[in-house]
Amino acid sequence: MAEPVLELRGVVKRFGAVQAAGGVDLTLMRGEIHALIGPNGAGKSTLVQIIAGQLRQDAGEIRIGGREVSRLSVAGRARLGLGRTFQVSSVALEFSALRNVMLAVQGRERRGPGLMRPMMRPVMRDAQLTRPALDVLAQFDLDDRAGVPAAALSHGELRQLELAMAFALAPRLLLLDEPMAGIGAGGTPALTRVLLGLRGRVPMLLIEHDMDAVFRLADRISVLAEGRVIFSGPPDAVRASALVREVYLGAEA
Repeated sequence: MAEPVLELRGVVKRFGAVQAAGGVDLTLMRGEIHALIGPNGAGKSTLVQIIAGQLRQDAGEIRIGGREVSRLSVAGRARLGLGRTFQVSSVALEFSALRNVMLAVQGRERRGPGLMRPMMRPVMRDAQLTRPALDVLAQFDLDDRAGVPAAALSHGELRQLELAMAFALAPRLLLLDEPMAGIGAGGTPALTRVLLGLRGRVPMLLIEHDMDAVFRLADRISVLAEGRVIFSGPPDAVRASALVREVYLGAEA
């Protein structure tokens, strides 16, 4: 049986008397999109921060590629291949879309801080950075926006750019924290299409409130409530679960 690329075993996190994670077991398999859903206050944000290394769990284990990482920092987990996007886009707004992705390519190649120097013209002509960056932009439907400052992009395009930057780092897995947040109904289909294009290329743990996107994207869904996984299975099984409908989906199912 294949080893999970990400595995949580009995993860517990308490904030005083509040138990935000109560013994969570979760796996992400190679090539899989695994969605984590649940009502507000279920513990999703806490679990994301624990996986990323921003919070330390009180008990349990976290493994990336079979390696226990609970003592590793955010940077240490990134070096193991954990890529992440955030609820609020984190691109450099003063840079063009191309230069943002070039920064990610440079980070992957570990070529030093050249892009941050004032004299950027020679760097922008560096084919070892521009060629892969342009290839990534094309994969995320942003090739015609390469020279546009990030500040001039729409919110949906910013989300696509953030995903492009995460993908350019060649991650072992992607942790996507509400990628649809704030883009509106008009931008959701485009971003969903981009994520579908990544299926099978990089495993993704998707935290999302947009149920249409979740059921279109996910190979497997886990439902979190009061810090515990109450159900996990394929989308059809989640839709059919009376427990999930009662706790979260309601009429949306």
